[in-house]
This record gives sequence, structure tokens and C-alpha cells, in this order.
Amino acid sequence: MRIVVALGGNALLRRGQPMTAENQRENIRTAAAQIARIAPGNELVVAHGNGPQVGLLSLQAASYKEVAPYPLDVLGAETEGMIGYMIEQELGNVLPKEVPFATLLTQTEVDPNDPAFQKPTKPIGPVYTEEEAKRLAAEKGWAIAPDGDKFRRVVPSPKPKHIFEIRPIKWLLEQGTVVICAGGGGIPTMYTEDGKLQGIEAVIDKDLASSLLAQELKSDLLVIATDVTAAFIDWGKPTQKGISHAHPDELEKLGFASGSMGPKVEAACEFARKTGNTAVIGALADIEAIVQGKAGTRVSTEKPGITYF
Repeated sequence: MRIVVALGGNALLRRGQPMTAENQRENIRTAAAQIARIAPGNELVVAHGNGPQVGLLSLQAASYKEVAPYPLDVLGAETEGMIGYMIEQELGNVLPKEVPFATLLTQTEVDPNDPAFQKPTKPIGPVYTEEEAKRLAAEKGWAIAPDGDKFRRVVPSPKPKHIFEIRPIKWLLEQGTVVICAGGGGIPTMYTEDGKLQGIEAVIDKDLASSLLAQELKSDLLVIATDVTAAFIDWGKPTQKGISHAHPDELEKLGFASGSMGPKVEAACEFARKTGNTAVIGALADIEAIVQGKAGTRVSTEKPGITYF
């Protein structure tokens, strides 16, 4: 099978965890051990988030006053290289030495008129107390928003339209390469009025970009790996129930929160509808069982309705 695995942010840095290189590597090592279980016999593509990393680089750049801070598209490219390097190395330590790897800097096209540019929603960087967040917003001109019981900086998150490097990704897969790409949703780019491609200040949602990537690659399976075993209704309440299988039309009616499960559900539904294949939302620790059809929330058009665990 051709499988796209979208790694949630928890696979790189856990919420509130210090954003050190050592912590990132330890988390990626754990993720690599799980992903390695599904690599034999499959064509494998790994995508990942980068919100905390882009935010950290932005903070570091702001502390150097001699030059203007680098824009978010450039920081996105930097994080694709950094995270891809770690994933390559840790996967290489658990897979046979003859398995080739490649990390591709991936540009993703967005619409310059996307309404997301008028309403920033994508969290980046560390979490802050409300007092810290308001101070930084005043000092740096940031938009901020609640994130659980904390606050984070938010930036525009336009919808992905096209992944420019899709052809070289296919070529690498055909040669048996494990490809790491579309990190952080890809580097946000757009065409100007005179037809020139340029970067733009934004961070694209990783799950939506992974869905587009899986569609353009004609993947057999999209795995959206997160820190919960499935999508749930009534999350955190005594009545919560895990969803085993859902038709996309029915799943979308449940109204998942935009800041958490919402983008994952949207990405899974979009992939299932446009390809006729299956997307699964589930825990990284269950990835082998997910590929075997034994775990996670499976989203497909194969049958109507919703079934629960």
C-alpha cells in the first residue's frame, strides 16, 4: 500500500514541554519506532507539524535586533529541514540500512484572497499565561487566542491548493524511498499578479495539507496520528463514545472543535470523499493496528452512518 502518515505535534513536542533539541529527538525516536512497524512492504510518506518550532525560531529571530526577523515561509523551510533530518536519522536507526530516505522541502500553494488572512487562527510557538500573552501581543503586534487554559500566538492558516513537489515525491516512492515532506503543511506560497511565485506570512494546517498530499499521490491510506485512540463524541464527559467507522457526510455533522479534532476530521473526510479510500484518525502507538484495520476512527464512503466502539 501507499500510506501517508501525518504526525501530530505531540509526536515532536508535548504540550508545555521545553522546546529543546533533546526533547524533540526523544519524541521523534519514539515516533520512529512506531512508524518502522508499517514500513516493510509499503510505500511510506511522512508529514508532520511544525507550529512550536516555527514559533520558537520566530522568537529567537526577534531577539537579534540587527536584522529584521525572517518571515514565516522561510522559518517553515528551516523547520522542514530540521525536523526531516531528525526523522530520517531516527527511522534509519530502526529500519534496515539499505532503506533510502529523503526529506523534501515542499512548497504548498495557497490563495492570496483566502479569508484566513483576515482572521488568524493557527497556533504557533509555546503556551503563555494570559498576562504574558497580552504583554507579548502589545509588544510585538501579535494576534493571540486561548489554547486550553493557556494562550498562544495565532497566525493565518489558508487552505492548501496544490503541492508543487508532487512529481519528485512520486519518483522517490517508485524507487523505494521513505519520503518526509509537506512538513508543517508545506511552505506557504502564492502567485503574485505578475505570475511570480513567492512565500507568504502564514502556517498551513498540517492535516489538511497531508490530506491534499495523499490525494495527489493517489494513496491507499491516510493515517492521521495523534495522541488519542480515536475521534470521540462528548469528549471528556461521562457520555463520551469513540467512533469506530463513519461516512464523511455523517461525521461532519457532529461539529468537532476547530482548534483540536476539527481539522483532522475535515482532512479525513476530504480524503475519503475525493479518493474513495480510507482515512484513519488514531493514536501513534496504535499505528500497526490502524494499518491492519483494527484501531482508530476509520472514515470512508464504503458504508453509510456511524458506528461506535
